[in-house]
Formats: sequence, structure tokens, C-alpha cells
Amino acid sequence: MAFPQTPLDVLVELAIAGAWVDVTTDTYTRSPITITRGAADEASSLEHSKCELEFNNRLGKYSPRNPLSPYYGVIGRNTPVRVSVQGPESYLQLDGTTTSYARTPDAAAIDITGDIDLRVEATVDWYAASGQALLGKWISSTNQRSYLLRLSGGLVILNWSVAGTSSLIAQQFLPQLPRRAAIRATLDVNNGSGGFTATFYWAPSLAGPWTQIGDPLSNTPATSIYNSTAPLEIAPPGATGVPPVRGVVHRTEVRNGINGTVVATPDVRLRTPGTTSWADSAGRTWTLGATALISDRQYRFVGEISSWPARWDVSGKDIYVPVEAAGTTRRLGQGKKALESTLRRRVPSASSLLAYWPMEESQTAGTQAYSPTPGVLPLALTGADWAGDDTLGGSAPLPTVKNPTALEARVPTTAAVGWQVEWVYNLAALPAIQTEVLRLGIVGATMRTVILYASTSAIRLEVLSADGAVLSGVNYSGAPALAAFAGKWNRLAIYSGDYGGGDTLVQATWRDVTTNIRYYVGTAPTTGQGRIGTVSASWGAALEGMAVGHLAIFTTPGSGVLGAPPTTLIYDGADDGFLGETALARVARLGAEEAATVDLVGHGEDYLTRSTQLGPQRPTTLLDLLEQIQDADGGILYERRDRTGLVYRDRKTLYNQPITLALSYTVPGEVPPPLEPVEDDQRLRNDVTVTRDGGSSGRSVLESGPLSVQPPPAGVGPYDEALTLSLYNDSQPEPIAQWRRHLGTWDEARYPTISVWLHAATGLIPAVLGMDIGDRLQISNPPPWLPPDAIDQHMLGYVEVIDQFEWTLAMNCVPAGPWQVGTVGDPIAGRADTDGTTLNGPMTASTTVANILTGVGLDRWIDSASYPAMFPFDIRVGGEVMRVTACTGTALSQTFTVVRSINGITKAHDSGTPVRLANPLRAAL
Repeated sequence: MAFPQTPLDVLVELAIAGAWVDVTTDTYTRSPITITRGAADEASSLEHSKCELEFNNRLGKYSPRNPLSPYYGVIGRNTPVRVSVQGPESYLQLDGTTTSYARTPDAAAIDITGDIDLRVEATVDWYAASGQALLGKWISSTNQRSYLLRLSGGLVILNWSVAGTSSLIAQQFLPQLPRRAAIRATLDVNNGSGGFTATFYWAPSLAGPWTQIGDPLSNTPATSIYNSTAPLEIAPPGATGVPPVRGVVHRTEVRNGINGTVVATPDVRLRTPGTTSWADSAGRTWTLGATALISDRQYRFVGEISSWPARWDVSGKDIYVPVEAAGTTRRLGQGKKALESTLRRRVPSASSLLAYWPMEESQTAGTQAYSPTPGVLPLALTGADWAGDDTLGGSAPLPTVKNPTALEARVPTTAAVGWQVEWVYNLAALPAIQTEVLRLGIVGATMRTVILYASTSAIRLEVLSADGAVLSGVNYSGAPALAAFAGKWNRLAIYSGDYGGGDTLVQATWRDVTTNIRYYVGTAPTTGQGRIGTVSASWGAALEGMAVGHLAIFTTPGSGVLGAPPTTLIYDGADDGFLGETALARVARLGAEEAATVDLVGHGEDYLTRSTQLGPQRPTTLLDLLEQIQDADGGILYERRDRTGLVYRDRKTLYNQPITLALSYTVPGEVPPPLEPVEDDQRLRNDVTVTRDGGSSGRSVLESGPLSVQPPPAGVGPYDEALTLSLYNDSQPEPIAQWRRHLGTWDEARYPTISVWLHAATGLIPAVLGMDIGDRLQISNPPPWLPPDAIDQHMLGYVEVIDQFEWTLAMNCVPAGPWQVGTVGDPIAGRADTDGTTLNGPMTASTTVANILTGVGLDRWIDSASYPAMFPFDIRVGGEVMRVTACTGTALSQTFTVVRSINGITKAHDSGTPVRLANPLRAAL
């Protein structure tokens, strides 16, 4: 088979001295470029991307230590490299900085003060947790605010200002969008009912069709838009607190009036790469910021070259450097340093922090606990059992009290008046007699000592003078606060508050780390808050076994209102390791904390709160934490191909996907060999046990059927799986086990490799360039020796080979069928299947009547007289799909009128053959 021999436009670049340098001629002509992304085989864990290529080194250019090389001293370990091909159209590349934008000057045509219609077509991270400014005339610093379209945490937001000084807002949660999509916002400033109305839409492109997002949003009174002097910008950098969008913008429109006159329409799709200024069809002249770029390159790999091995043949004339560049996770995985506990990471970030001692030392620690706060001396702790308790989710192991144990911490001098002390503790039971728990030394005030006591009778807070006289004190003996002081992990806070006029209130609160319920006691006022100088304790047998840690001193005092909680909330969430945090929220938080780019593929409304709730984040590496999230949620973690960073695609984005890549077996080049279905046990799991880390287990076993645990021929025998996951509560393991068993017993052949030849089927290039890990592909018109249904798969990874005249993709795939789940109200996916219906008599190959019988105690099928709107629907009988156009009978014995051979299969069927829906509803996790 001959194909056009057109050289491929491939670009290989190295980052040399901060700039990308084209080195294509030294690489591309020597050998193919091979790129591996995602799971290249049956592995499910995160694998780093790889790019194998060779450099022609006859001139010694790619020998890092060769002084004559033009790259001497600037290439070496982890030199960045990227590989791209020419795409079908140009685009505007934006890097998210304030110098990356497209701008047109202020003009009368874009000074819209009435109804407005804003539209943007882009390929961006629609669900990024941080804000993203898309399009607008908006400069916050000079009060030149007109209109602004932006994104934030799964929301599409329209801001506008009436006077330029403040803004109004309308917003909607985004539905699940494709990577490339268009969004639109309209504002009717006077809706005729004394108010305004904002409406949002989305579409596959600016060409539509537009689908409304949520209901129109109306309020009173009528409004208007300020006529500012700000320029109109794509990725406007002047919106305070809203960074410019990062990603690709294809085209935008601004209309004066809803569906009104187009007054700005920057469309970069046909612009020459490298263009920095142009006039749009509405007459607006656009210029780019310094780091914005118009390009048509589609990046297939971005990574780093870790080594440069020089090689040559025996003649010494063929000199080359074969390299394997790797994605970012290779380097991240090299270091095994665990991230510190969530408390150790979070508490030092408090602006009011004065001193902090985590007390997470190992079992071999001596008598001191270090402080990560600069200038703070170690805390003295003698007699304790170091690392004796590892049950607090937000901490590494903490010390427990022995008999006796003493604690002494000195606090640096500060000019700030007022103070707050917090720590976490776990006391098994209240002591029978009044026992001192903690003592604070105060300087610069009448009170000199604050002591907290505990007993089965009361929690007592006492304030003493310099000579030890009691200035004030209070006992708390009521329920439930007294009982809540012990038996769990609590966070204790003791703090001062200014009542006004020099009067001070000292209070103590404790907060249940798990439930976040707070309890408090208070004291009568004293004079002056003073400054805290020391924290000390002397514990004996009454408090033996108590676990303590994360002692922090803040300069922020309490509010002075009885029972008011401390104003420092830095512990919140971190003390239990963010127990109950959702998978997507944890990915977003870790990415922000570690300055690591981890983008999210969300699933529409409330996507941050609707993914799997997780257990506590314990100290381990960043990659381990991300893989724990992937394992618990069932999504996919993979590397970006267009820039350094990771992507997390949560489980729900895999449900009921549209088809990204449509192939036909009969079209040359679209499905070249090998197309080899495999009937094996590689992914078979029919007995699954899931255990919550630190909790209970759930089990799901397939007891009957061809893939059940029954011995052959009734089943296949046991294929068990047991795994421990980071989960929030004990209600989660069982449904997760059921879902994993559902995936593991899906009765369909696998297609480990599906290939496409893009040099032969060039029409597939745009779809392949838009395809990513986890996307759905389908092969129609399969060969007659295979089942007649379309081959429906999810792509988990691929090997891509780019040569001078050939471009191939070999995709590793798994069946998409188990991910097609029920949708309430859907005419196909919303139908529940029957379990126990068979043919009540044989069928010939041509008859259009099927007599059926449903088992006793089961629900019968709907009849067409009672439910005419629910017809037709498809059934599957012996591998043949038939379309039921009518059903008569209201008993267990019924008669279907059918259209035969919907899937191309026509054959006779015996009495007793099972009858099932062709597309039954399946419950999602």
C-alpha cells in the first residue's frame, strides 16, 4: 500500500541559556523519534513520559564537556527538550503572566454601556482552582472597570461595574466541557421588569450551537456598564486578584447588544505564526504582550534529558548521542524525601506566629524538640516517650507523657501586646483529682501566670499575680464540654482578649479535631494582656499516656468577647490531615502548596466537592500522595504533553464520554494491523476487598455467571484483589469494591494495541492532536470475524513514532463499556435492565415476533399501550440486537414486535435464550 511521501513538519528544540533552540536537523533525520506517554502496557500506576531520539554528534556539539561545542556549559543533566508537529491552525498561546495578553486600545465601539454579549473559544484548564481572566476592559488599580469574563474554581463569572469603582457579579457552575470549547455571557441591563438579567452558555466553538448553562440570573434594579478608558484585552492583566488565563485562545467576540453588532473579533486561527500585531474584521488593531505568542505548533512531548551518552562506530565517523528524555515525574520520583505533616507545613505560614515546636522527633530523640521558627530555642521535654502516638492524621508520630515528664519552652520577646497559645493533645481520660495540664508565664501585666487544670469534676482556668495570689478563676463542670476534654484528639487554645479600658479576659477553648465542635471556659477580667514569656508543664501519673504536640505561640489575641473563638485559624483542617477533603480539592491544594503544576479535569458543577472524600494526608512524597488520590478516587494521573506538569482526571470524567476519535476499520490507514482482541485474565477481578486505611473493609464477590468465582465451566474460579485505600469513612469501601469488581468482570475482549497511521489517514490528525489520556475512541465496521458492535475503548497511553515520512500511534486501550453508566431520564441509558427474562418459544431467523417470559417475582416489561412514549428500545438476544417497537400483555408472559438485525446479526434463537436490554442502566460509583 503506497501513501503520500510528504515530509512531516517536526520541530525538536532544546532550552539553551533560557531560550528554545531548533536542533531538528541534528535529530530528526538520523532516526525516528519515539514518544511514550501514559500507561504503555497494562500498568495502572503513574509512569513518566519518555522520548527516545538520537543527536548527530560528528561535530561534537552534543558532548557537554567539549570546550569546542557551541553548547559547552549550557547543556547537561536535565536539559529541557520539546517536540512538536505543525497543527492545522494557529492559536494564541498565553502563559498566565501579566505580560501575556492580546490588547486593542480603548475606542468608542467597545465602550459598551448597555446590553453586552461576550464570547471566548479556548483550550484552557476550565476547572483550575485559581481565578483566570479571559476577556474584558478592566483595570482595578485605577478604577477603570467596565466588563470582565473570567473563570474560578469551576465557575464562569461575569463582572461589570456601574461607576468603575466596584463591581457586580453573576456566575454559574460550568458543566463538563471538552478541552476545547466556547463560553458566552450576555447581560441584559434592563430586562423590562425593573432589573437586569445575565445568562451563560457553552458550545463546541463560537459557531455554536449554544447550550444555556443553568437558569438566567436576574436581580434589581436595572444596571449599566461604566465607560472606562481601559483597553479591551484577552487575558487582561489588570484585574486585582485574578491572574490572566493560561492556555490557548482561538478566537473571541465582543458584541454590542445580545446577538448584536460585532465590535471586536480577534480570530487567530489563520494568522501567520509569529504575528505580533493585526487588525480584526471589526477594525480593531490587536497587539501582543511580550510573552504572548501566535503559533501553530502542537507539542507532543515536553521533558528533560538527564544524560548525554556519546557513542560512535568502529570507524569513528558515525558519532551520535542516543538520549531518552523523561517527563517531570522521573525527576520528582528520584528524591524520596517525604512531605512533612500537614500541621508542620501549615502552622509556620501564619503571619502572627511567634514560636512553634512540632515535637515530631523520632524515638531516639534526646530531651529537646526543635523549632522551625527562626530565632526560637528548642523546647525542653524530659521523660517523654518520643514518637509514642501516631494516630493524629495531620501529624507525624508525637510524644506521650510518662511519669514524670517535664516541658519547658521559652518564647522570644515581642513588642506586640496580646497572645494566643495552641497545641494538640489526646488525653485518654480525665484525672480523678484536679491536675495541672499547662502553665503559661506572662510578662508586662498584673497577671503573671495562667494555669489550666482538669479533673473529673471540672476544667479550671486560673490567673495568678506575681506573688501567686489568684486574681480570677473559673470552673467549667457542665456537659458535654467536660467529657469532651478527654478521650479524643483535641486542639487546646488559651488566649487573652481586650475588653476595652485596659480590662483583659483570658479564655480557654478546646476543639474536637474530628468533628470541629468547640467548647470553652472563661475567666473574670484582669488588668492588661501582657506578653507571653514561657510555656511549661510538669506531668505525673494522673496524665500518663497523654499525647502532645504542635505547640504554637501567636501574637494575635482573642476578640475579648466571651466564648469567641481564637482568630488564628491556621490549624483548621491541617490538624486532622484534611480528613474528608475531596480528591480534586486535595490535588488542587497540593499543587498550590508545592508550586507544582497539577491541572484538573473536573466534572462540572461542584466538581471540587463531589469527588471521593479522602482519609488524612500522612507524611509521604508528593508523588505518593497523588497516587493515593488516584487509587482512592479511581481516576487517572498523567503528565502533560504541552508543558511541564501533571494532570489529574477524576473518575467521573470517564463516565459516558463523547467519542474523541472515530475510526473505521474499512478506511485505509485508520486501523492498520495489528488489531488483535485478547480474551485473557489480565484485568479479571471477581473477588475484591477494599479496606479503609485505619478502618473497616468492604467486599464484593461475583457469585454466578461466566466470570464468577465458581469453578469452570460455571465460572473461572477466584481472581481476588485486596487493597487498602485512603478513605474518609467506613461507608466507602463496599461500594468501591463493587465498582472495582464491576470493572474487573466486564465480559468483553481487550484490545491492548490499537494503531493509527497518521501519514496515511491525514484526516485523523486534528482529532488525534486533541486526544489525551483517558479519552474514548471507537472503531466502526469491524471485520466480519469479530463481534458486529463497534469496538469501544478508552486510551490509557500510547507509543508515538515520528519519522521523516511516517507518523504512527499505537494506543494501549481498555473497554469503555463498563464506564457507560445510567443517566436518570435518558431514553437509553436511563432504562433499568431485567434479570430473568427468556424467550418463551423459539424464533426463526426472519420472524418479527418474540414471545418472552419473565421469572416469577420479577418485574414484567412495560407494555406499549400503557407507555407508548417509551418505545422503541433495543434488546439483545443471543448476540443479535433487535428493536422492540411494541409490547402486548401485562402478565409475566408477553409478546414483543421487533425489527431484526439492528447490529447486522441475523440468526435463529432457541426457547430459553436470555433476553436483555442492549444498553442497560448501570449504577455508577
